[in-house]
Amino acid sequence: MVFRCVTGGIQQMRFCYGHRRFTLYPQSVDSWNLNPDNYTGDFLKRTKDIGFDALEVGVEVLSQLGTERKVKDFSSKLNDAGLVVGCVRAGGTLHDAQNGPQNRAKLTNAIKYGGWAGAEVVNSAISAPARHPGHPPGSLPGSQSGWAVSQDASRDAMLYVYDELTTVFQNACLMASDAGIDITVEVHQNSPVDNSWSALLLYEKVDRDNFGINPDIGNVLWNYDVPEESFDEAIDKLAPVAKYWHCKNLYTVYHPENNRSVFVRVPLPDGEIDYRYAMSAMHNAGYSGYMTIEGASAGDQWHNDAKSITYAKKIWDDLES
Repeated sequence: MVFRCVTGGIQQMRFCYGHRRFTLYPQSVDSWNLNPDNYTGDFLKRTKDIGFDALEVGVEVLSQLGTERKVKDFSSKLNDAGLVVGCVRAGGTLHDAQNGPQNRAKLTNAIKYGGWAGAEVVNSAISAPARHPGHPPGSLPGSQSGWAVSQDASRDAMLYVYDELTTVFQNACLMASDAGIDITVEVHQNSPVDNSWSALLLYEKVDRDNFGINPDIGNVLWNYDVPEESFDEAIDKLAPVAKYWHCKNLYTVYHPENNRSVFVRVPLPDGEIDYRYAMSAMHNAGYSGYMTIEGASAGDQWHNDAKSITYAKKIWDDLES
């Protein structure tokens, strides 16, 4: 993500690591099932060495620490390595009866832990597990990305869904304001906020200074077999309301006979989304958050993610010059 610190006319960009693989020999751990001890000194040092300034940490990790003292000690451990907790990742649908109550509690906890850890952002992607797993493609909306239908999509949502979400996020913003935390909603496949118009609708309804959008245009690509909108147009519309920014890139393999696409995750310079254009749009909008690189999910994460951050830093330098 892009944070702007203006010194003598130079705008400094800060980068946050949204690792999606968590491997450094002899440790190889599922990124979605971590505990605080997995953040070893070697892992933190390598993260700093390839150029990151912060880490995105899941609320599940911080909840295992539990107390304010332990969360602050964890944050200090990152500080000693030259890093900070940039964002606490929450997430999960907030408006359905089955999952909403527990995910609202998760959001509340993320704000509490984020305040203790000194995080700037709590980010939420409001998508749900599949409610109809294994259905024939096209027969029912599904939560697996890349089909012609999408569970909980904005194109099927009623206005009352956004009214309900507005109340949830206004309450979250009130709680977060005391800790100096911003609340963001991620543009995410299989959710009511999955493109630019739905993100802008929710942003305008919440109408709080510490509320913004995470314009993850990678998820616009990921959502349907054929994207709903141009990535360039989406980032142009969302850059002015962004407070956090997930960045990833993909290649699409389209199977029109099946109304299906599959996606190959690649480093930022190698996919279909033009991140030079996207970063230019964010720079032009005066964006002041983190640029969070969602890292490789397979292969050598350190090689692939170093490639992504080196590319992004070069573009920022070009924009500044």
